[in-house]
Amino acid sequence: MDYFIDGVKQYAVFTGRVTRKQYWMYVLVYFIIYFALFIVDLVLGTGFLAFIFSLALLLPCIAIGARRVHDTGRSGWWQLLTLIPILGAIVIIIFMVQDSTEDDKYGPNPKMVQAS
Repeated sequence: MDYFIDGVKQYAVFTGRVTRKQYWMYVLVYFIIYFALFIVDLVLGTGFLAFIFSLALLLPCIAIGARRVHDTGRSGWWQLLTLIPILGAIVIIIFMVQDSTEDDKYGPNPKMVQAS
């Protein structure tokens, strides 16, 4: 849960890098909360709780995604590939699961920063 809260606190930070673990734990908690709200929407007959949640966290999701792509040595603009149906999502998932690169223009390797 700490990874999710840290991601939300840094909702407008598009610089720097995050590790795979930080990114995927954020995504896991996001989807758990989203699906719980979706179920509540179904039970109550409403359709706006999950929508409001996803809209409220749109910017933090883009920001943490940009930091994750930075960790692989790419620009955050690569996230626009998700606009290409199917193929774009596959490419982005491949980028997100790649290991960290060494220090680059986006900052030091977050694995090395955490280890010290």
